[in-house]
Amino acid sequence: MLLLVSPDDSLAGLLQRGNRSIHRAREFGEALAYAREEHCDLVVASHGSDPSLGLRLLRRLRAIRPETRAILIGNGEPALLIAAIRLRVYGYFHEPISRTALADLVQLALDSTSWRDDIRVISADPAWIGFEVRCKMEAAERTTQFVREILSGLPGRVCEDVTAAFRELLFNAVEHGGKLDPRKRVRVSLVHGGHSLVGRIQDTGSGFSLERLPHAAICNPDGSPTLHVEFRLDRGQRPGGFGILISRSLVDELAYNEKGNEALFVKYLK
Repeated sequence: MLLLVSPDDSLAGLLQRGNRSIHRAREFGEALAYAREEHCDLVVASHGSDPSLGLRLLRRLRAIRPETRAILIGNGEPALLIAAIRLRVYGYFHEPISRTALADLVQLALDSTSWRDDIRVISADPAWIGFEVRCKMEAAERTTQFVREILSGLPGRVCEDVTAAFRELLFNAVEHGGKLDPRKRVRVSLVHGGHSLVGRIQDTGSGFSLERLPHAAICNPDGSPTLHVEFRLDRGQRPGGFGILISRSLVDELAYNEKGNEALFVKYLK
C-alpha cells in the first residue's frame, strides 16, 4: 500500500502502476489517522507551503509505523534534507521534482526489504557532508539522490556532472571494493570549498591498480575500445566498466590513493 499525501492531483496518476494500491490524503492529519489504522509500505508526502510539516509528519510516522518507508517532497534547504536523512527518510526531492526520478525511487522503495540503517550521517555541516553507505546497490542509488539534492543549489550542469561522477565512483566502491557485502560500508564525503567541490569515496576492499583493470574501459588497449566488454561477459559481470572513464570526463581532477581503495575528485566552480 502506498499512502500519497499531497494537494497535487497529478502525482497519483504518475505513481499508479498495474495493481499498485494508492490511498490519497490531502493533508497530514488525515494521513496520520490513516497510518494509525492501516499498514503502509510507503508514504510519499509533499509539504505544500510549510517545509517543516514534512519533518513533523516523518517524526510522527516513525512513532506510529517505524518500518514504513517515506519519501518527502520539500524544498532545497540543506538543513531540512539532512534532518530528513537523520530521521531515516527513504528519499528526498525538492520542487520542481524530476517526475521520472520520483517514480523510479518509489518503485525501488516498494521493492526494498531492508533499508533503515543503510545510510548513516557522519558529518552534517553544509560545507562538509559525510555518509557511511552500506554496500548495497539500493543504498548507493538512494545516496546518489541525496547527493543530487545536496548539490541542487549549484548550476544545473555542475550539479549533474558531479552527481554522475559521484554515482559511478560510489557504485564501483560498493560493487568491487565492498563486493556487495551488506556487512561492509563505504565512507563518502562532499566538501564545498567556495571555489571548488571535493568528493571522497573510500571502501574497505583490498584496492586495485589502474594499470590492471581488464573489466574496465579505461584499460582497453588502443584499437580495442570494447575489449573489457568481452572480459565482463566471460566473468558473468553486469554490463558496464565505463565508470572511471566517465568520471574523469565529468570532473576536473580524479586521483586514487596508493592502495586503490580511495578516490578523490575535484570540480572547480567557475
